Amino acid sequence: MNLTLGTAWRQTSQRIDRLDARLLIETLCACTHAELIAHPERELSDAQASQLEALTARREAGEPLAYLLGSAWFYGLEFAVSPDVLIPRPETALLVDLAAERAQGIAAPEMVDLGTGSGIVAVLLARKCPEATVTAVDISPAALAVAKANAERHGARIDFRAGHWYAPLGEQHFHLIVANPPYVAEGDPHLQQNGLPYEPQTALSDGVAGGDGMACLQEIITGANAHLHPGGWLLLEHGYDQAQKVRRLLEAAGFTGIASWRDEAGIERVSGGMLC
Repeated sequence: MNLTLGTAWRQTSQRIDRLDARLLIETLCACTHAELIAHPERELSDAQASQLEALTARREAGEPLAYLLGSAWFYGLEFAVSPDVLIPRPETALLVDLAAERAQGIAAPEMVDLGTGSGIVAVLLARKCPEATVTAVDISPAALAVAKANAERHGARIDFRAGHWYAPLGEQHFHLIVANPPYVAEGDPHLQQNGLPYEPQTALSDGVAGGDGMACLQEIITGANAHLHPGGWLLLEHGYDQAQKVRRLLEAAGFTGIASWRDEAGIERVSGGMLC
């Protein structure tokens, strides 16, 4: 007799979290939670049973569930993810909200998302600000492929550019620049915890030996003046202990109205300023 849904759920739940087990089985077998409950006698094919065993072993080893499912939820929407992009974090919603607020009152705002990764920020800004022209930049072709798929999935019109920060933008100017760049210092022990070893390290850390994780943030701040309209805003997501350093860099670069905003955990997570 082949493995049934009920038996698969029970056995898998003995090895990994029960919810993780359920989601793996539902995705693999294309069934809903209700169907899983109502028809526990339904049998998995041999191929499905083998795939479930392989996915369970990967989850046991610490690989994030989102990569095994191929998607993650953010801001009420489901986004495709792969090991080529970071898994969306709830705190990034603050960056989206702040950017959308600053776009209000501008007839046709021009925005750019630097280091777009899976494209979640660019997609949400395009949806929340339908009159905006949204550009998204990433140095990774694989990440851009994921971002383009997410834009298509959610009907977002975005101009994707491949390259390093401002390089693909020429002399183009924007009303708003947003970025969630790598900001974890190389060698930080957090990079070895909570599934982070499976995520793209170049999207987490600036890779500067002995650095403080500020290299990318500093480069973006330094280059922003050449790509902002007067009165334009630069908004940056950063580490839990970097807000003061980011504010100092913004001040040195000539920004005004400089502030930091706290996420739902009370951590200063986004800082920004306006170009006079």
